[in-house]
Amino acid sequence: TTPPTGWQEIYTLVEELRQDRSAPVDSDGSEALPDKSADPKTWRFQVLIALMLSSQTKDAVVGETMRRLQAHGLTVENLSKTSKEDLNALIFKVGFHNNKTKYIQQTVEILKDKYKGDIPPCAKTMMELPGVGPKMAFIVENVAWGKQSGIGIDTHMHRMFNELRWVKSKNPEQTRVQLEAWLPDRKSTRLNSSH
Repeated sequence: TTPPTGWQEIYTLVEELRQDRSAPVDSDGSEALPDKSADPKTWRFQVLIALMLSSQTKDAVVGETMRRLQAHGLTVENLSKTSKEDLNALIFKVGFHNNKTKYIQQTVEILKDKYKGDIPPCAKTMMELPGVGPKMAFIVENVAWGKQSGIGIDTHMHRMFNELRWVKSKNPEQTRVQLEAWLPDRKSTRLNSSH
């Protein structure tokens, strides 16, 4: 697929604008929130939870909720012992908290049973977890495992890339497929890490 005319200039401009790392996602996003002093399994789990909480929720609320969960003990082991009511109370400010409580509890049990308390090592397998779609899975894979098998596209990015005329698509999944057809891999990795 042929890239759209002028895409490199726009991409370079966005990179320059993002250098100061002052967007809310830089302090309350999936890369910033996990406890860097935690063991690798726990850190990866916290990356996943941050993304699960982020759907339909502002970054600042995700940040506040993650810090509340971390104070409670944000590990697979601890959340497996946390009641549905207590978990729901801890995450009550995020959008669709009732569904997310259910998804998190189901995910914790799957991680304990199938992955020895770790998260799956690839996006495809992550998408089998309750409440985890392509956008989350590709970003978690990139942040937690340093691998890149796709671009995580949300509704805002979908709209933006259509407005830039980088794609002509009807939904985020079509946007992802069209971008992956022409965007160089090293650039798509940067898209995932700037969420």
